[in-house]
Order: sequence, then structure tokens, then C-alpha cells
Amino acid sequence: MNSSGVQFGTSGVRGLVTDMTDVVCFAYVAAFLQYLTENKLLFQSGKVGIAGDLRSSTPRVMNAVAAACKSLGFQPINYGNIPSPAIALYGLYQEIPTIMVTGSHIPDDRNGIKFNSPLGEILKADEEGVKLQQVTVPSDLFNDCDQLHHKKYLPEMDKSARTHYIQRFIRFFPKQCIQGIKIGLYEHSSVSRDCFKEIFEALGAEVISLGRSDTFIAVDTEAIRVEDVELAKQWSAIYNVDCIVSTDGDGDRPLISDETGKWLRGDIAGVLCAQYLDAEIVITPVSSNTLVEKACFFNDVIRTKIGSPYVIEAMQEAARLSEKAVIGYEANGGFLQQTDIKQEGRLLSALPTRDAAIVPLTIILLAKRQGLLISQLLNELPQRYTFSDRIKNFPSNLSKQFIAKLVTGSLEASLNNIKLHFSDGANPISFDETDGLRITFDTQDIVHLRPSGNAPEFRCYTEAGSQEKAKSLNNYCMTVLISLLK
Repeated sequence: MNSSGVQFGTSGVRGLVTDMTDVVCFAYVAAFLQYLTENKLLFQSGKVGIAGDLRSSTPRVMNAVAAACKSLGFQPINYGNIPSPAIALYGLYQEIPTIMVTGSHIPDDRNGIKFNSPLGEILKADEEGVKLQQVTVPSDLFNDCDQLHHKKYLPEMDKSARTHYIQRFIRFFPKQCIQGIKIGLYEHSSVSRDCFKEIFEALGAEVISLGRSDTFIAVDTEAIRVEDVELAKQWSAIYNVDCIVSTDGDGDRPLISDETGKWLRGDIAGVLCAQYLDAEIVITPVSSNTLVEKACFFNDVIRTKIGSPYVIEAMQEAARLSEKAVIGYEANGGFLQQTDIKQEGRLLSALPTRDAAIVPLTIILLAKRQGLLISQLLNELPQRYTFSDRIKNFPSNLSKQFIAKLVTGSLEASLNNIKLHFSDGANPISFDETDGLRITFDTQDIVHLRPSGNAPEFRCYTEAGSQEKAKSLNNYCMTVLISLLK
């Protein structure tokens, strides 16, 4: 783990494809299964579910995952190319561990592996347990280049997990509930594209397929590409859709636009989704828009560090202390459901890992229930706007060192240091080091600096009372960062 360059981030392990050799992938999976065995987190079936996204290296990595399962005496089940939440959901249903091969939104030259125990997504404490495992890799399985001799450890595909995921939504929402709605489905290389189309059409929508790609496209729902912003506007004008829907590569983070093709921020979408589902306790990271508190829709809002494991830990604690409906969401759009939700006699079972499908469905239905366009629905919310950008190919350790230099000495000294570099005509009044450095100014503008947990990137998030101010503040901060980090 220390020498391969493949390491745990905010969700699973990731690294360059060249570093993710069959030996490295085998070792990680073996460590995961050994950890589950030691902690009695395996049940009697002996099965391990495997799925993957559509990037070019995924079939090879899935084969290495299956080889590790067989080597340790487990039966690998190939659930094919399905969304991360679909394989996680089926693992909960079948009470088996599941493994998703995906790099999510990062480029095709990288990949990753997500691990789920029979109880759900592994948490940070589980990651530490996996790291402590001593793994013996059978050398006779591999060649001198650390690749497997055989390429057929993975069995034929089983479609049951895909069907189970699709039926979850069709059974919960009323029949033909989105009839009359026209949805533009931006398919690109998302592993969710076919599942989404089947779900939307089964519930009555007209679906127009857009932008399907046979090569992998790195779509990041938190840092939307300029070309995707323009495409959404063009498609909306051409096809007269009610919204455009998409996801990242592995289908756990959604994108949804309004009728003009303007993409919603994930932390806005999360609030609307939670509102439709009548959530009572909401868990969200410190980077999410503060309108969740200002809207007063929920009994309690709890903030965490960034990353689904932290959100899940807080959801588990909230559910332990209360019988209220507990959900979580992240600024990247992923929506997590800790408790079952019931509406009009129908049950939406808990799915305590990021899911994308639930978000556009609930937003479309919320707008329809209120007789509003999605843009009008947004205007009903407190007007707080966010913007984000990133410096690519910047090592996380240097980002952390830079933040540490900003916050030194007394509170007064730290605020003066922050003001010296990042005050654009406002005074910093407080800062939060829960995850990176989140600065609040006397104008109620917010700047949040943070190293990415999944890639060598330095991210900057800003929040203000208008979209123009949030963007201009972000541009200002990015200019400062680039200048200071040279």
C-alpha cells in the first residue's frame, strides 16, 4: 500500500492504472476479505458480489478482484457494469460483501476499488483495519509484470442486482408519476445510463438520449466541465426538455438541470430531495451550502468532514439516538438514506451509500407537486449560491502545508493572516478546520480551501448571496492561490 501509489481516499482506494497492477488489486481485496473474516463480518453464503464502471481498465481489475476471491475460498459473482449504489444495495439485500471497481469521476488513466461489507459501505475504522492486514500473494498466479496468467476468473454476468436496483424506484414511486415529463438523459460513459432510462420510462417520462460515448469521459459533478455547461444549454433549447439528467462515471453522484439547461449544485439538489422525502434529520459535510439551515425544512442539521464515510458515521449515530427519518447528502450530489422511508403505504428501503437516481426523481416530483418549473422551485429557496474550482496535479501534502501556514499562532494572528491573503474587501470573522480551512467573512461570504481526498487537487469552494459574487470570489481566491503556490 505504501509503495504502490494506490491508497485509500475519501471513498475506497484509487490510483493510476499503471500502479493498479493485478498483484496490487489482488492484495487489497485479500486484505479486505481477511479483515471481514477476522471481525466476523461475513455471513454463511461465501459469495462476494463484483461490479464495475465503463472505463477501459475496469474488466482487468474486476478479473483480479475475482481471482483474489477465489484464492481465499470465496465465490465471486459478476453483477456486471452497474452503478455503485446498485451493487451496494444488493449486497445489503443478500447480506454479502460487494466490491465495485470504479474511479468515479477521475480520468481514464486512473481507477479505483470501493468496498462494502454485508452491513454497507466500509468506514474509516474499517479502512485502518484493512491496512493492518498481512497478505500473502501466491506468486504462481502472476507473471513478471505482476499481471495474472489467466484472464477468466470472473464468471458470466448475473443481472439480478441490476434488476433489484431498478425495481426499488419503480415500486416506491406511484405508477406513471412523471408522465408528461420530458427528460434529456446525458449518457456519456456513465454506467447508470441504461438503468436511468429504464427507470424514467417505466415511471412515464419521455427520455431523449444525449451524448452517449463509447470512450470514457471524466464527468465530475462537483467541478462541471465548461463543455458540459454549454451542452446542457444547447440541448435544452433544441429539445425543449423539462430537465437534463446525468451522473458521474459510477452513478453515485447525480447531475440535474432546470428547464433552461442550468445545472443544479449538488447541495441544492440534496435539500430538495430531502424535502420531498420528508427527512427530519439531515447530515451533510461542512462544504455544503448553508441554505439547508436557512430553509428551516428539517428538525436538525449536522455537519461532518467531507467524504461519505464521515456522513455515514454521523447518520448511524443520529439513527441510534432517534427514531426520526435520517438522510445525508454531499455537495457533489450524492444522496444517502440511513433509514427506511414510507409514503402512502410504499417503502423505500434504506441505502446508506451515495445514490444518484433518487435525486432527479424527487426533484421532478417536487416541482410537479407544487406546479412549478424546476427554476421556479429554486427561487422558493433562500438565495445562497456556491461555486467551486480546483488546481489540478497539486500534491495533497503541499495543500495541507499551505493551509497550516495560514492558520498559525493565536486566533487574531490567524485571522489577520487570512485577511492579508484572501480578503476581497471583507473581514474574516471565523474559520473552521473540520476539513481543510473554511473561512466566514462579515459579509456572510464563505471561502473553503481543501486538498482533495481522491486526487492530487487543491479545491476552492465559495459561497455568497448571489451567483455572480460566489463566482467572482472564487476567481479571486484561485488567482491568489495560484500566485502563492508558485
